[in-house]
Amino acid sequence: MHGATKSTVDSNDLQRFLDIATEAALAGGAQLTQYWGKLQDIQEKGRPGDLVTEADKASEKAILAVFRRHLPDHPILAEESGQIGVAEGPLLWAIDPLDGTTNYAHQYPFSSVSIGLLVDGHPRVGVVFDPFRQDLFRAATGLGATLNRQPIRVSATARLADSLLVTGFAYDRRETVDNNYAEFCHLTHLTQGVRRGGSAAMDLAYVACGRLDGYWERGLSPWDLAAGVVLVEEAGGQVTAYDQGNFDLRSGRILATNGHIHSALSQVLLKVKPFTDFQAIALDE
Repeated sequence: MHGATKSTVDSNDLQRFLDIATEAALAGGAQLTQYWGKLQDIQEKGRPGDLVTEADKASEKAILAVFRRHLPDHPILAEESGQIGVAEGPLLWAIDPLDGTTNYAHQYPFSSVSIGLLVDGHPRVGVVFDPFRQDLFRAATGLGATLNRQPIRVSATARLADSLLVTGFAYDRRETVDNNYAEFCHLTHLTQGVRRGGSAAMDLAYVACGRLDGYWERGLSPWDLAAGVVLVEEAGGQVTAYDQGNFDLRSGRILATNGHIHSALSQVLLKVKPFTDFQAIALDE
């Protein structure tokens, strides 16, 4: 499939890629289970709170070994290793070996392995694996979405007031007013609640299976979003930019919902003004 064009990636190819991504996600998840509670080396990658551990690295190593065995010529964008191979064709894998590293490092069990395939820049295959609950989310364009091999659908919640939402805060939230705090507070008052999970891939998977009704966030990377976007779309949900325009993976911003509350949530996000006078309080160490 290396060098393939859009017309040559058919449903059989997507099914094969989905199965390979599943094998890789399970291999990565096994490493996360092995390292759980045993971390010895937790480092910051540059920005405060942006962590990497030996579990991230071991998971990515196991994932990449599966891809080398099955799809050695496919280019990969991995969180820890960066770009692997030349992305000159329409296919690119986006891999996060541990989405929710901060949670994992604190032994807060809400993390996942996320593996997505971009075809001509748009997510077409997605696998998100939660090693703690053994929840395996899978989807591919035209093939539907499943949780542990059973079909899933987004929720039927029709009103924002009845919804449960989720969001997150970017690593640069300390330096920018574009930090999502105002939206979080405002929507907490308009809905039944807003959660902050700490794993974008899991947040999207939960929208896909109806556990949550909507999700928005900014400051994200392709490996955070690629797999989850496919899950939501194939489960009957809607994924766009904040203003309901076409979703752009490169923007780092996403609005994903069950579809029913999409317009209402978009309108709120466009109206809320940021906390321009927010200042962090320095704590004595």
